[in-house]
Order: sequence, then C-alpha cells, then structure tokens
Amino acid sequence: MKISARNQLAGTVSAVKEGAVNGVVAIKVGEQTIKSDITMEAIKDLGLAEGKEAVAIIKASNVLVAAGGEPIATISARNQFPGTVIKIEKGAVNGHVAIEIADGTTITASITNEAIDDLGLAEGSPAVAIVKATDVLVAVK
Repeated sequence: MKISARNQLAGTVSAVKEGAVNGVVAIKVGEQTIKSDITMEAIKDLGLAEGKEAVAIIKASNVLVAAGGEPIATISARNQFPGTVIKIEKGAVNGHVAIEIADGTTITASITNEAIDDLGLAEGSPAVAIVKATDVLVAVK
C-alpha cells in the first residue's frame, strides 16, 4: 500500500481502551506512544489488540508545531513529541518542517512560512510536534 501521508510510523499496539462508539488505540513506536481515537467498528475490523503490529498515519497538515523543546501541558492534544528541527523546506506559502523526536523518528509538519518565521524555527532548534488523537489514522497489514 502506498499513500500520500508523509508520516507513516510503524509500531505495535500497546493498549486499546474501548468506549461505546469510539476507542483509543495506543501504538508504541520506538520510545514514543502515539494515541489514535477511532471508531470501535474500525478497531474490530482491523483486529486491533495489544501486541498487533500497526501503522500510525498522520498527514503533515495535521501536525502543529510549537517552538521550544518542552510539551505544552495545557492543551487537549494527546500526542506531543519534543524534538529537534532537522530540515525546513519553504514553498511559496507553506513549508515542511521535519522534527526528529527522541528515538530518531521523524515527524513532518506542513505549516505556513509565516508560522515558521514567527516561531523562529531553524535547523537545530528545539520544537514540539503536536497531533490530536482524532487526526491519527491506523493501518494494519
């Protein structure tokens, strides 16, 4: 399977918290855990259970970026990954910011050039990649 989403993070399901309509699936990717809020129907259809291999898929346009190296504790987003900016590619209006997190995994964000400048982002600067659990898709082989 090939898809256009830049962030395809392979790992293992470490927990599934079931709800009436939706559930939260935790996927361990290296040292990080990514949480996805998906329907119970999807959890069952994909056979998601602890120990199953899965891929967390995140579109770059769904990744927010905060300057600095510490998670932002006062927001509702479940996925906050501190790291270091390793690459910035600016286009006419938007740019791609690649952030390397603790275990060497890279998460790419697509944000405006204005935001890149306002945040003072540069290669080597600390940053946090932030993703809502509802923006994480889950795939299995």
